[in-house]
Amino acid sequence: MKELSASAPLEHRFHLSERLNIIRAGVLGANDGIISVAGIVVGVASAHQSQYTIFLAGISGMLAGAFSMGGGEYVSVSTQRDTQKSMMRLQKEAIQNEYAAEVASLQRTYESKGLPTPLAHQVASAFMQKDSLDITLREKYNIELHHYFNPWHAAFSSFFSFMLGSLLPIIAILAIPYPYKVSGTIGSIVLALIATGYTSATLGKARQTDSKVFCATS
Repeated sequence: MKELSASAPLEHRFHLSERLNIIRAGVLGANDGIISVAGIVVGVASAHQSQYTIFLAGISGMLAGAFSMGGGEYVSVSTQRDTQKSMMRLQKEAIQNEYAAEVASLQRTYESKGLPTPLAHQVASAFMQKDSLDITLREKYNIELHHYFNPWHAAFSSFFSFMLGSLLPIIAILAIPYPYKVSGTIGSIVLALIATGYTSATLGKARQTDSKVFCATS
């Protein structure tokens, strides 16, 4: 199989679950950056009139939050990745030691989905002979072999999206005149949250998915 080049489309270079994980981390980072840094700068602006003080507080909150979000995502996804690999090793041992039991378990899975017993047994046996580890991981744990989450993708996505999200309240609080600083910043936050929601839906292709489901059920 040819390796995909760096210029290949995103959906080919990243598995769907990995792409959704990156989007999830990015949206959470952006939303947290918008809200948390906005809270800092609005609070400081209410107590101080100094633009420099507001700017310094906003930048400090941005850096602290970005490193916190990036580090948290790395640890969280690393744990999930380790769990996926551990389940793969356990399942591999189960297939080696209790092959018949794994075939029977897979057969029951297909029976629960509506296949008659003879056909379920035939399908389960055929899949187990072809790629037993891959099929059992999918059916039992919803894990796809060799498609493990990358903690660095989630960490960088969350880190940079937090910084980008936090720039908006900082710029707004510094640019808007004093009588309207708080109300103007709150308004910009609402618009930014709407924008991040729309962007995440677009990147996740939610509209396309909804359209396909609607057509399938019509």
